[in-house]
Amino acid sequence: MVKKTIRDIDVKDKRVLVRVDFNVPLDKDNRVSDDTRIIEALPTINYLIEHSAKVVLLSHLGRPKGHIDEKYRMDPVAQRLSELLGREVAKVDDCVGDVPREAIERMQSGDVILLENVRFHLEEEKNDEKFSQQLAELADIYVNDAFGTAHRAHASTAGVSEFLPAVAGSLMEKELDILGRLLIHPERPFVAIMGGAKVSDKIAVVSNLLDKIDTMIIGGGMSNTFLQAQGYDVGKSLLETDKIELAKGLLAEAKNKGVKLLLPVDVVVAPGTAPDAEQKTVPVSQIPAEWMALDIGQETVTEFTEAMKTAYTIVWNGPMGVFEMEPFAKGTEAIALALAESKATTIVGGGDSVSAIKKTGVADKITHISTGGGAALEFLEGKVLPGVAVLLDK
Repeated sequence: MVKKTIRDIDVKDKRVLVRVDFNVPLDKDNRVSDDTRIIEALPTINYLIEHSAKVVLLSHLGRPKGHIDEKYRMDPVAQRLSELLGREVAKVDDCVGDVPREAIERMQSGDVILLENVRFHLEEEKNDEKFSQQLAELADIYVNDAFGTAHRAHASTAGVSEFLPAVAGSLMEKELDILGRLLIHPERPFVAIMGGAKVSDKIAVVSNLLDKIDTMIIGGGMSNTFLQAQGYDVGKSLLETDKIELAKGLLAEAKNKGVKLLLPVDVVVAPGTAPDAEQKTVPVSQIPAEWMALDIGQETVTEFTEAMKTAYTIVWNGPMGVFEMEPFAKGTEAIALALAESKATTIVGGGDSVSAIKKTGVADKITHISTGGGAALEFLEGKVLPGVAVLLDK
């Protein structure tokens, strides 16, 4: 599934509509507080500038639910992008109709403008055909560089490609290349680390990866369901009772396929999630009936990190505990540090795992941090992403 990219088409003097993912956090002063996603889009934008395209950027921001919401206007994003590019990026007050059309008519080759939040229009998330056509009328070429929204069949990620030649931007190309190699020919031993709250969010990924990996490490809230499936009582811990049989099936499948599946051997428990709650570390066989497992224990950290040392490829998605609360963050932070010290190709996807990597200050030591949590998961499940399927094949 090799897709055409911006390098495969002539963009000189063309109006190029680029779907970027500028859904970035803003602080109380309405300034961009984390510009990672903007920085990730710069290679595509700079390539188009250097090749004399008229660059028309389009993104969503937050969840305005199909109507204008002042706090989700794109102005702070345009300001930060201008600073990063060292040139003015004009913000246009709509993304369809006369306002953007007139702004684009005034553009010189090499200019960059940013359209207003596409989710101010209800038609965007409905993948409305007429709205897709209105977006397409603004350009000659469509570029999708928003991997983070590639799993959504929206007007700006899929619908617009019905009316324009559609290719991948540099970030989209990088994500597809790195994640694609994971599924097709990863360097082995290949270790997958899955965490987060629920088994139901990761079932398909775990199942799909069992054919490709050597070791599966499972931590976080989802490990409770696997522990219960093995006969342990997990007390008041987060548990999906309707997924216990499924967990048993996945444990059996891993065994049949010769995949080593590691679960916590000890956990940090507390009566509740309050930061000042009493806590202790216990073996998984001794979780008190009225307590809950909220992080992995030190023995588990040792076992998990030991398994990572021999790996040539490691993919991580999901924290090992309630890591947003300091008393229960140690397990997740230990995995992040072990990943940074690893000689393996390391790939991290999912908002919480990425936050942990940044919090521990090791982002520069990770091979690839995916910009799309949900999209990366669906890709690793083996699903076809709507925003990728519509791009022209090479």
